[in-house]
Order: sequence, then C-alpha cells, then structure tokens
Amino acid sequence: MTDLSSSSELLDGPGEPRQGAMDTDEQLIELVRALYPYKPYCLVKDWTIFKVDVTEDELNKIHTAGHLPLILFARDVRFDSERRFDVGDFVRSTMSISFEDGFLFETRNSVYVLIGDGHEKTASLSTIMSIF
Repeated sequence: MTDLSSSSELLDGPGEPRQGAMDTDEQLIELVRALYPYKPYCLVKDWTIFKVDVTEDELNKIHTAGHLPLILFARDVRFDSERRFDVGDFVRSTMSISFEDGFLFETRNSVYVLIGDGHEKTASLSTIMSIF
C-alpha cells in the first residue's frame, strides 16, 4: 500500500461517529471566550480525533508531559480568532491537554471547538504525522 492510499484510508475510512457542538458559531464563540478568555480558539467542522496508539510506557510519558494521547484533524476551519488559518483551511493540532464536553479540544496553544458530526479513530503517532 502506498503512503497516499494509506493516508486516504486513514482519513476517509470508517471511524467511531462522534457529535460535536450544534450551536451557532456566535454562541460557540461567546462560550469559548467565557471559558478560555486568554487563549486563541478555532471553530472547525468535518473533524477527526485520532487516539494515538501507544505503549503503557509511552502513555506514561505523554501524561507526565501533561498531555492526552489525542490529536485533532479538521478539514474545514470555520473561524480562527488569531487568523492563523483562513476559512476552509484544514488544521492538525498538537496533542491535547484537555477534551471537555465532547467538543472543546484544548492544546497548549489553542482551543478547537468541534462543530457537527465527526469521528474518532486510532492510529500510531508516526502514521498520523506522516499524512499531514
């Protein structure tokens, strides 16, 4: 299997369906500003949360660093408070530090607000990093 076909399969293949926020963009912006007043945020659609498949030792190192073994990929940026991304861009996050209410995905530098339908999939870190 080529890298391109494995990348496509990872992104487009089956995953566990997940539901993000269903509120309006304006309501979500108000919420994220209230909960994370000093942190940049990004509203995204068409998203996948990757659970990084790690060993017990690797998991302990990830937790020791203050992270969760989760990485977000979204195909559709709706709004970015810092204008790092244009509307319609894709984005891949770093590992999360928290994941609240099924739609607030926080990293050290940003909060991603997951809107609408998404998926959860499991893959190795090297596989996840190789497709972006």
